[in-house]
Formats: sequence, structure tokens, C-alpha cells
Amino acid sequence: MPTPAPVLPHAAPLSFPARPDETGGRAVGVLLVHGFTSTPDSMRGWAESLAARGYAVEVPRLPGHGTTWQEMNKTRWEDWYAEVVRAFTSLCASTSAVVVGGLSMGGGLALRLAADRPDEVAGLALVNPAVNVERKDVKLLPVLKYLVPAFPPIANDIKKPGEVEHAYKWSPLKAAHSMLQGYAGVRRDLAKITCPMLIWRSTEDHVVDPSSGRIIAASVSSRDFEERMLTNSFHVATQDNDAPRIFSDSAEFVARVTAPSGG
Repeated sequence: MPTPAPVLPHAAPLSFPARPDETGGRAVGVLLVHGFTSTPDSMRGWAESLAARGYAVEVPRLPGHGTTWQEMNKTRWEDWYAEVVRAFTSLCASTSAVVVGGLSMGGGLALRLAADRPDEVAGLALVNPAVNVERKDVKLLPVLKYLVPAFPPIANDIKKPGEVEHAYKWSPLKAAHSMLQGYAGVRRDLAKITCPMLIWRSTEDHVVDPSSGRIIAASVSSRDFEERMLTNSFHVATQDNDAPRIFSDSAEFVARVTAPSGG
């Protein structure tokens, strides 16, 4: 059996314990999920901001990420989702409520979780979530994935100078095809989602097209739903100019949807 590739230093999962609350009750947790070919580092600022407010925060490393793109090409949507479920279950065991956040594919995985566990996910906080791709070339993935191992990267779509997303320099096609199959399942089950939702969407995004936002808004059953536009960031908004706004907005959202009174 081949030895797994070593995890790169910036790709390690992030974990921040909660600060005990004044009432002695269990703390609130936040699970953050990174995107396709990326790493937990893309969520570091967000995680640290929420942890500074006392929340228990977990950012798992999805299988195949943060090592090599060749290794990622051996993993599938089911592997990534299983890690999200594992991290969520663990966080639920030590907290009174858990809000799930995600970027891009991480948003799609978070939506999958909320559809599967509508009574357990306290809320969704999603940045440029993806559940659909309208690029014409994706229709060829079922064939191309056997002919070409990878496409050029989709990483580093950041407007802010000097910011770098630690992601693969290639997009593995077998993994990408599995991601699109996962999205199809999420789209079918969006109506099962009932929890409060806050979505930030960049007005200029070179990775996720606007169709995902339209589909989500039209399909979920959440009565508490809001979409906020980001005008000064590209796709990886958690590392971009609007990141401070995401951090503060999400902290207010988590506090509201996990309040004992129910908000």
C-alpha cells in the first residue's frame, strides 16, 4: 500500500477550544469547511476571529487536500463529506449548538450536511457557496478525466494584493467530476434545509458563477435567509478585502441563531 503524501505545513487542520461561558453551560461551536483544492489556511482568519469571541471552532482538512493534487485525484465527494460529518459530530458532542460555515465547495458540503441533519445544524454561514457550474467544458469531464489528469488551477482568485491562497497548482479532474456529482445531489435536496442562513456573495467571482446563488435562494426552505453582496473581493473572500465584514457579520449571526431564546 503506497505511503500517503505528507501534509504541507499550512494545510494542517485548525482547532480552537471554547472559552467556558459564564453560566457554566456548554459552549457554542462553529465548523468551517474549506474549498476544492484549498486548505484550512484559507479559513484561518475567520476561525481565529470567531475563536477570539469564545466559540469552539474546528476547520478540518478534507481528504486529499494539502498534500498533492495526484493524491487528491484518488479522493471523492463521499470522502470529503465523511470528514465534514466526523468533525460536526465531534463538535456537537462538546457544545450546545453548532453553526456550519463554508467557502465555495465547502459551502456545498455544508448545505449537504444541513439537508441531512436539519434538526442539528443551528445555522449556515456561507461564502460564495457552490452547487452548480455552467462552464461548457464540465460536460466533458466524464470523458476528459480518463484522458487528462488535471486542468489549470482555480485557486488564488483574490483581489487584495499580497494575499495568497495555499491551493494546488492543478485541478484534478477525477476529483472535480465527483464534486459536480455531489453538487447534483445537493441541488435535489436543498428544499430539506430549514435552518437560518446567511450568504455572502462576491459581485465579481471568477470561480463560482451566479447560478449557484440563484439556485440556493430559490430552493431552500429556510424562512430566515439573507444574502449580502461583497463588492471589494473576488472568490476567496475569506482572505480578501471584505474579510473583516464576513468575520463580524458571522459572529453576530452565530450569536443570534444560537441564543437560548432562539433569537
